[in-house]
Amino acid sequence: MSNPRSTPSLGRWILPQPDIKEKKYIRIPKIGAAPPFGYVDDPDDPLLLIPVPAELEALEKAREYIKQYSYRQVAAWLTTTTGREISHTGLVKRLDNEQGHKNRAKTYRKLAERYALYLKKAQEYEEKYKRLCGIEEEDFNFKAVSPRHHRS
Repeated sequence: MSNPRSTPSLGRWILPQPDIKEKKYIRIPKIGAAPPFGYVDDPDDPLLLIPVPAELEALEKAREYIKQYSYRQVAAWLTTTTGREISHTGLVKRLDNEQGHKNRAKTYRKLAERYALYLKKAQEYEEKYKRLCGIEEEDFNFKAVSPRHHRS
């Protein structure tokens, strides 16, 4: 009789190989010191990272494999498949941080929209102030002129 606590051997498992299709990836801003898995430093611009399509495609497959396999197994598969080493903890962080980066990008976009609106309002105010005070463009330095201290 077999022991009810023992688990049957699953045998040898092999993760499927990625089916890489041509996708467009964009350069992203560099946030940390080391580039994340799927990106390398841009030699022309130290503030940007260049995507590595094969690594990013494999990472997308890894996200699916995490549902069936352990992080250690998937990290080993990623390392073997792409040739770039990633630990199981690095994989956990990479997958978790990806959502944070998407949120951060959304926040930066909203801030840029607000700043553009405030810049437009500031320019309108400056134009209105110049017209009211009769100040010429070349004489105008908004920081130096204050409505309380200006006399016509």
